[in-house]
Amino acid sequence: MNFHLYNLHFSPTLPILIIGAVAALLIGILCVKSYRRSPNKRRSAILESLRFIIALLVIALLWQPEWLTVIHPTTKPRIAVIWDDSKSMETTDAQLPQLFSPNKEITTRKEFTQRLLASNLWSALSAEGKNELVTRSFSSHPTDPALKASAGSDLSTPLDELLEKESNLRAAVVISDGDWNLGQPPVSAAQKFLLRKIPLFTIPTGSETRLPDLDLLTVNAPTYGIVGENLQIPFTIRSSLNREVKTTIRLRDEAGRERTKAITLPPNKTTYDTILWRLEKEGSSTLELSFPPSQGELVPLNNSRKFTISGKPEKIRVLVVESLPRWEYRFLRNALSRDPGVELSCLLFHPQLGIGGGPDYLEKFPDKIEDLSKYDVIFLGDVGIGNDQLTKEQCTMIRGLVENQASGLVFLPGSQGNQFSLLDTDLADLIPVHLDSSKKTGIVETNASPLALTSDGASSLLTMLGDTEEDNPIVWRSLPGFYWHAPIERAKAGTTVLAVHANRSSGNYGRIPLIVTKTAGSGKILHMGIDSAWRWRRGVEDKYHYRFWGQVARWMSYQRNMAAGQRIRLFYTPERPSPGDTVTLHANAFDKNGAPLQEGKVALLLTAPSGTARTLDLGKDDNAWGSFTGRFAIDAPGSWKLSASIVDDESKPVETTLLAQSIDLEKTGQPSRPDVLEEMSRIARGRMIQPESLPDLIKEINALPEPRPLENRIPLWHHWLTITSIIILLAIFWIARKLNGQF
Repeated sequence: MNFHLYNLHFSPTLPILIIGAVAALLIGILCVKSYRRSPNKRRSAILESLRFIIALLVIALLWQPEWLTVIHPTTKPRIAVIWDDSKSMETTDAQLPQLFSPNKEITTRKEFTQRLLASNLWSALSAEGKNELVTRSFSSHPTDPALKASAGSDLSTPLDELLEKESNLRAAVVISDGDWNLGQPPVSAAQKFLLRKIPLFTIPTGSETRLPDLDLLTVNAPTYGIVGENLQIPFTIRSSLNREVKTTIRLRDEAGRERTKAITLPPNKTTYDTILWRLEKEGSSTLELSFPPSQGELVPLNNSRKFTISGKPEKIRVLVVESLPRWEYRFLRNALSRDPGVELSCLLFHPQLGIGGGPDYLEKFPDKIEDLSKYDVIFLGDVGIGNDQLTKEQCTMIRGLVENQASGLVFLPGSQGNQFSLLDTDLADLIPVHLDSSKKTGIVETNASPLALTSDGASSLLTMLGDTEEDNPIVWRSLPGFYWHAPIERAKAGTTVLAVHANRSSGNYGRIPLIVTKTAGSGKILHMGIDSAWRWRRGVEDKYHYRFWGQVARWMSYQRNMAAGQRIRLFYTPERPSPGDTVTLHANAFDKNGAPLQEGKVALLLTAPSGTARTLDLGKDDNAWGSFTGRFAIDAPGSWKLSASIVDDESKPVETTLLAQSIDLEKTGQPSRPDVLEEMSRIARGRMIQPESLPDLIKEINALPEPRPLENRIPLWHHWLTITSIIILLAIFWIARKLNGQF
């Protein structure tokens, strides 16, 4: 039941009302009795009156009091027509109704909206002064280039602002394509219209089907590459054509050098592919990936993207640890030692002859973390624990190097089965496959068996032995086979299988995985389950063998060498963020002796494309080797300059540039979303009107009742001021009782 006392409105249930009234009566009787027994009538009257007032306030709160104010409009009823002015409204797919164009010509959504607004039908709403008509646009596309990337469509905020500004709103009409990518969901604003009892009508524009178009959505190129080496550049193309398209992808640099690739785009699907590019010079290079317009394509402007790649000469430090100098080890050592981009160290645990010696050989495994941390990649051959080989402590150091300092680790098992002893060390979790302990010496083949690339292997840079993607499968089919492979049951969860045994399976697990990769912390792992890669030299000498191991070394050390200085190393993810993304930074810092930094701080000077700079303190990870992390948000496209340094240290900071790619939230050519508009109008007790039915909309709005006065309700029963007042009154009452001598 409801009742009010001036502006104070109560809405208790009947039982609560009766309980409250009885409680007030009983408390009043007790207060009167206490007053009569008191020797000091005056002070007792004040105290009991205060007690009764507090009790009445508490009882009143149970009746859900609200302070109601009614605002009577001083203007004529207003009808608001708001229309979408975002970039998506430039799409040419809106058909004018016969009411405005006898031929129903196709025009842009924006032109359609302007023709709609210019119609004389709207004047019927304001005829004879019955209503005031208000028109305004929203989500206009900015002219400032710095703001274009973050501009989008917001359907909710304009409606919220409309309710705040208008106190005598009779109805609202929204003309839009329904596409939104900013702000709250539009249904939240529609619910507010429902509470105000203001109907919301919507008029959709544009076509629900995508325009015939080929759209180059993304180019996910790496930030840097090694001069003289191939880069794999992934890209994504979406086709909304109803036919298969054969086109040519063209990658060109500013010097005019180019590379092409023929691809086939299936109808109405998204295609993911890659193209190879060889960097020929140091420094920054601007490249453009593009393809020609296809017949029937209506939006050719999205057929190209430019991006920047930095070329650098790299010296990759590699450590190869082996027991016996088998053929695989000998040819691997030769391949890496002859690679001008690799600085090689070898450690050979020969069981009969002792530690191997030579120009590239170590006398023992590095004892200190600072000595081991200089290596970008470690190859572990047929070595294990004991027998004057590795120790468990050294295995722990290797794991820390991979997980904390982004180094790579390659497992190259052999016929001695020494790597089974690693299962009792901290390296066990890093091995990406499950091994069969009943066949520790591996499986010998009587005939040469080939490797078969998986779908992941066909697109991986590690297994790219051909000069082009088209040549790569042919090259792998021509490679000599292997006669031994490791006793592998299956790959572990979270790994990537690049190549499998072409002829053998392992129980119910499918083909035996022989080339498997995974990530561990910030580092990478590769397991090579054969020892016959050296046979790939047959007939072609070093071509494929050297290429494979060179690609392995560079892939594993890529992240570690994104930005490396004398005392600090910096890497980050994602490599090519977009506005709105959060970048995670990782820094490895070292003291003057090369050991991971234990005491000290690392700070990052971050300079935005606009030139504004700020300092970001990186937090230390106490469980990692000199590892520091931090995060920051990308709010603008362009070049972000990063400069990391050790605080209060005179060492030179490491500097790099992060390129934030511009991806417009608003795009032309996207299908309209009338379902969004229909849901909004349904919730707000209006309806979606097709443009042909505009005269019906005018009649329906004119038939609406006058807007009700605007009511403003303040719920006192859970208002902070009410609770505070009761607490203050209780404190006064308690103090007054003490002063009056009552306990």
